[in-house]
Amino acid sequence: MRLGLILGEVSTGLRRNVSMVISVVLVTFISLTFVGAAILLQMQIGQMKNYWYDKAQVAVYLCTATSGGDQCASGDATQAQIDAVDAQLKSPTLAPFIDKFYFENHQQAFDNFKTQFAGNPVTEFVTPELLNQTYWVNLKDPSQSAVIAESLSGYAGVESVTDQRSYLEQIFSVLNAASYTAVGVASLMLVAAVLLIATTIRLSAFSRRRELGIMRLVGASNRFIQTPFILEGVIAAFIGSVLAGGAIWGIVHFFVQGYLSPQLPFTSFVGTSDALIVAPVLVVLGSALAAFSAKFAITRYLKV
Repeated sequence: MRLGLILGEVSTGLRRNVSMVISVVLVTFISLTFVGAAILLQMQIGQMKNYWYDKAQVAVYLCTATSGGDQCASGDATQAQIDAVDAQLKSPTLAPFIDKFYFENHQQAFDNFKTQFAGNPVTEFVTPELLNQTYWVNLKDPSQSAVIAESLSGYAGVESVTDQRSYLEQIFSVLNAASYTAVGVASLMLVAAVLLIATTIRLSAFSRRRELGIMRLVGASNRFIQTPFILEGVIAAFIGSVLAGGAIWGIVHFFVQGYLSPQLPFTSFVGTSDALIVAPVLVVLGSALAAFSAKFAITRYLKV
């Protein structure tokens, strides 16, 4: 009987404050969608780091005729200088760190350049001699690229030694900034959702102040009075949380897997299994925040 009374009060409260309930649902939905997107973006960054860092190479750029510096005083790297670099890469000092490496001459670099910038007018002004001959080195542990740099940077004929991970770090920094921005926006909207839930509960209590007075007169406990209001907030937030979880799943399924993955097959993306991990987190978070804010609001109201 007590459960029936509580559910009846919850139903009455939801009917009387439909517009406010819809507002709570929408704010919760939007804010938790941002939270879910931020979580997925961090998961995506982690996957991309694991995928690309393992594939990142160290590039040993050899001198061209236009290179400057003491190592390039003789202009284009000579065959003797190229052989010396090759021997060092095969030496017992570096061999334990290297998985594999290959050499790219002027013409191969030019062919790759034309393929990469196909249709760009810049290809008309570049000749093979302007592009570096390069040793591309795959390491067993990409984090040990400093060993290659320290060993070959001073060699005659070597213009520079570059770790491709330095370029990836710039990309990941931008992605991290976007993720933190999403977290910031989501946090502000969660605060707005908490305040809106609290306001909704207080208005609902005010509209039923006569019923509350009668319940107090007949000896109803504070817990019995508070429970319907808390459930109202939790139900509204739960609906918004479920919608947010569905939106996250839809974004991953239709946009990430359905569009991005076929367009960019050379990288790894989060999947629907990741979205199904995030969705319950959003539901629990939304329900917990709603319960807390509703409990706080109705407790403060009953003390007045």
